[in-house]
Amino acid sequence: MKKWVKKLLISLGILLLILLAANFGLNIWLKTQLPDYIKNNTDYKVSYKTLDVDLGSGNIFAAGITVNSKDPQNTNVIGLQGTIDTLKISRFGIYDAIFNKRISSSDLLLAKPNLNISLAKPVDRKTGKKRSPFLFENIRINKGTINIFKYTKQKFLSVQQLDLFVENLQMTEESVEDKLPVVFDRYDIKGKNFFFRPNEVYAITISTITTSDGQMSVGNFRLIPLLSFNLFKRFYPQKSKLFEVSIPKMDFKDMILAKNKISLANADFQNPVLSIYNTGAPPKKAEKKLNFEINLEDIKLTNASILINQPDGNRLLSGKAINVKVNQLKFDKVTAEEVVPVGYKDFHFSGRDIQYSNHQNFSVESIALNPKSGEIRNMILSPGSPDAGKGSMDLKTGHIAFNINKLEFIDKKLNLDLKDVLVENVNGTIKAGGNKPEKNPGRSIINSVIVRKISLKNSDIVYDKEKQPLAFHDLNATVNTIEIAPKPNNQGLSFKVKDYFLTTRNFAYRTKFYNLSAGLLKLNKNKIQVNNFIMKPLVSRAQFIKMIPVEQDLYDIKVSQIAADGHWELFSDRKSINASHVTVLGADANIFRSKIPNDDPKIKPLYSKLLRSIKIPLTVNNLDLKNSILVYEEDTPQSAGPGKLTFANFNMNVKNLNSAKAKGKPTQVDIRINCSFMNLAPLSVNWNFDVADHNDRFSISGKTSNLPASGINPFIRPYLHVTATSGTIQEMLFNFKGNPAGLHGTFNLKHKDLKIAVLNKNNHEKKGVLTAVANLFIRSNSGKFPEAVEVDNVERDPTKSFFNLFWKGIEQGLKKTLIGKSVDKTEKTVKKAVTSVKEVKKSVKELKQEIKAKKEEPRPQEEKKEKKGFLKNVFRKKENPEAE
Repeated sequence: MKKWVKKLLISLGILLLILLAANFGLNIWLKTQLPDYIKNNTDYKVSYKTLDVDLGSGNIFAAGITVNSKDPQNTNVIGLQGTIDTLKISRFGIYDAIFNKRISSSDLLLAKPNLNISLAKPVDRKTGKKRSPFLFENIRINKGTINIFKYTKQKFLSVQQLDLFVENLQMTEESVEDKLPVVFDRYDIKGKNFFFRPNEVYAITISTITTSDGQMSVGNFRLIPLLSFNLFKRFYPQKSKLFEVSIPKMDFKDMILAKNKISLANADFQNPVLSIYNTGAPPKKAEKKLNFEINLEDIKLTNASILINQPDGNRLLSGKAINVKVNQLKFDKVTAEEVVPVGYKDFHFSGRDIQYSNHQNFSVESIALNPKSGEIRNMILSPGSPDAGKGSMDLKTGHIAFNINKLEFIDKKLNLDLKDVLVENVNGTIKAGGNKPEKNPGRSIINSVIVRKISLKNSDIVYDKEKQPLAFHDLNATVNTIEIAPKPNNQGLSFKVKDYFLTTRNFAYRTKFYNLSAGLLKLNKNKIQVNNFIMKPLVSRAQFIKMIPVEQDLYDIKVSQIAADGHWELFSDRKSINASHVTVLGADANIFRSKIPNDDPKIKPLYSKLLRSIKIPLTVNNLDLKNSILVYEEDTPQSAGPGKLTFANFNMNVKNLNSAKAKGKPTQVDIRINCSFMNLAPLSVNWNFDVADHNDRFSISGKTSNLPASGINPFIRPYLHVTATSGTIQEMLFNFKGNPAGLHGTFNLKHKDLKIAVLNKNNHEKKGVLTAVANLFIRSNSGKFPEAVEVDNVERDPTKSFFNLFWKGIEQGLKKTLIGKSVDKTEKTVKKAVTSVKEVKKSVKELKQEIKAKKEEPRPQEEKKEKKGFLKNVFRKKENPEAE
């Protein structure tokens, strides 16, 4: 053997002996001196029954350990108190323990520990953070009982029968501040009776926790409020909600707790119960952005129940049998800024017995929703707590279903594209509110909403506004391509509809005075059909007169059918009506007006101005009213019963009815009427005006022939107390032109054998003398070729209708034709005759008095003769008043 090899072996042997001696000496020292060293150089007192230390590997084995803090009142360090049955430490950092007063190890085994741990007082952020006195890469606990307290001695965390294996366990001040008492990378845990109190309001309890192959099961998880709701509102007036949660069982896999991150996979919460109590306080805005992240690979809630209460204790929202499945759910500071504060890849939601109660109550038997479709069964809407000015709904619907092409929020704006929506069997009432729309509604959350198709089937809906219900029975409707988007400068929302189709039977609308109904109503963008339309008064004529403050027409209308063809845009910003043809068949209209109420002082515009006031482009190329009857009745306080005008076999054609809003289209309106006047004679009328003419000029002409004079008695008898007893109006022609100030034109009347009778106020008995006088001055025959008379200076009362002006023109023409200039002479003669009769009566009375006086005294014979002659002259004047 070489000399240097021998020296090397001797050196190694000596070194080995030194190590063995040092190890033996260290063990002797640790067993005898370590407790005193720990006591003198750390904040803890430690004792043990056995202790073995391998100086080379740093492995330590100890049994029967007892540990206590030297000063339990010192809140600046972690406090320890308890026992550990067995302690195994691998690669113990002796240098750190001696010089840095920090216990560190790669592996730690605690068997049957029973420890009470008091966390150190958090360090002020401004002065930095304190390093933890413990650092373990891996820790294993068997059959442990752990109690962790805050520095205030308030229990923070506790667990019994804990079996735990954790990689890279950390207990730092940072984790405490983030409400996570421990953080780790990988775990295997089993225990009972977990307790965690994150703050002064809540406590969390768990009956059991078990893990197997990375799968954790938690039994009887509960989030429990530590205060009653009334005390919570009293001591925390700024907090808006109080929560209570119970989950009998939840399972999840691969849980990772980091400093500000929780990650779970395959989380399944079974039969959870969530209760939320609202205090009414406005939610407090976070002072800083959320620095917390939750990632759930897959999460599932099975048979959940939810209850949210209003501040007054009444229910706001509740639901049962709620099932939720979400894939790749994410919640972080980025998603928290969005309208929907979570991100997800896919989700499925279903529930039963969903109820919402507020101003409007909602009740849903079942609901199912996913990113591509949704379905609701048996939804009931009923009025809730009254809210002035808001509308309400009292509806039931059997089925709602929809399919979604796209649903997303970008920059806090909704982009929704619905493929189709189906609503079936809706029954009930919608009451409109009285609130006026906001003038400046502000920015809308909607960026784009498109509904490709919406169908409403087999429904009965009543829309009630101001106690005037509009009823749709057996309603079926389809609307294609609804587009909703913000208007420029965010002035509300624009609404466009591409196409629609609606049918309803037994349509009805009730107003203050009328009930409007139709047997059938069909409507789409190009056709309208209304069958058996009825407009029936709800009150009698006498009641109507008492109910109206000023004179007003009362209508009673029946129409066999109304049909229209064309194109109309009613659901867009550019509304318009362009009808090629409108037909009204079999109308039976009765119009009644009483002159008993006060006159309406409002100015009545002519029809051209009324049409011009329509705000949208309106054009009806042809309007035909066929096979109809029109009756107009009017009474006055002096008339005995209403006067009546009848227009039978009424046919009217209106060409180019318009509002002068369509560029490039003609604005002249031509109206032609053919009918039977009073069911006795044909009447034709031509009437035209230009809607674009702001002077509102018009012309109207017409003709009637072979009208028995007695045919107009139903109208003139109640007002004039006159009837035509005989004669014929062989032909009547009128041609008038006018404007809002009045009219002028010509009038021609050809008549024969015209006689009248003057009646008393009861319209029964003839007044012979007056009848004879009236017929004396009326031209009974016009001759074969009567000349037309001029009708001029007919002034219009602006508070009266167009037809009042028209009737004044006819009236002037009749007077000039039938009576002419003899009117003034007749009136003077009658007045003079009446005056003479009165004078005769007075003379007779005076004569009687004089005779009586003369009887008492004697008189000469000459005086008697003179008196006799005087009496003859007086009675001659009485018999012939014009003799004077």
